[in-house]
Amino acid sequence: MQSGKKCESVFKFKHTLKTRIQNRTELKEKTLYITDLDGTLLGDDSRVSNGSQAMLNEAIAAGASFSVATARTPATVSSLLAGVRTKLPMVVMTGATLWDASTGMYEHTNFIPARDVERIIGIYRRIRFSSFIYTLRDNHLHIYHVGPLSEQEHEFMEQRADSPFKTFHIPADGESTLPGNLDNVVLFYGVRPTERAFEAHEAVKLETDCSALCYHDIYGPETAVAEVFAKESTKSRGVKTLAERTGATRIVAFGDNINDIPMLKSADLAVAVANCVDEVRAVADIVIGPNTDDSVARFILDDINRQNKS
Repeated sequence: MQSGKKCESVFKFKHTLKTRIQNRTELKEKTLYITDLDGTLLGDDSRVSNGSQAMLNEAIAAGASFSVATARTPATVSSLLAGVRTKLPMVVMTGATLWDASTGMYEHTNFIPARDVERIIGIYRRIRFSSFIYTLRDNHLHIYHVGPLSEQEHEFMEQRADSPFKTFHIPADGESTLPGNLDNVVLFYGVRPTERAFEAHEAVKLETDCSALCYHDIYGPETAVAEVFAKESTKSRGVKTLAERTGATRIVAFGDNINDIPMLKSADLAVAVANCVDEVRAVADIVIGPNTDDSVARFILDDINRQNKS
């Protein structure tokens, strides 16, 4: 009889332990790791280092859900992340759309209303500001231009002229060809001297309801990027869509610049790299090492390993 009671106690203990383990597994959070590229994951040479690539692939193999949220288009993202084995879509063009590298398809695209496109073109012509106009049709980017082409814009276009991901429809004067259909515009992108860029930015904010960003990027303090998207387009929106798709219950986001702030504010853990701008540092939960030290990849690998051990 005593032996039977002992067996029964052992069975109850094992059953209770198994239930606790199952509950712990069910309660375990699924994390989506999402990072900006330039100034965050990429080094100063605008590449993913061999060290970062190896650590990211190790983290992904350990179960990490990893993707990027960037202002870049698939034309450069595809080559930059060619050695990283992520299977998730990427948030591109600052959240205007998602892009799936495995299928080559754009998803959840947010177009600027045609009436706002007309207003923005009118504003830029009035203040003599030049900008590229990105449209998306038939799953391909078609790029137009308003205003005369600057030398920097000529160089920008020539570097990307052979890309299979985009087609430029821009003549020598830079402006005589505009989109025939204004319903499929996803982005205005201008790189101009800082004062001019902020002038255009303020005009668009004042006269439209669009989402407008102006910030210094990799070009230096004398030059700023002026971007315009549909009202709902932010990296945060794209990341939330991706989190819903993957079933993530925890978002860890990494950034360094102004256009990363909405994403960082909406994340469960906002991580800034040491080289970030002050505005990003102010909203970050933690600050890690600089982009030149594989800091993002190292954090992700350490975090997924910690989760797997818990």
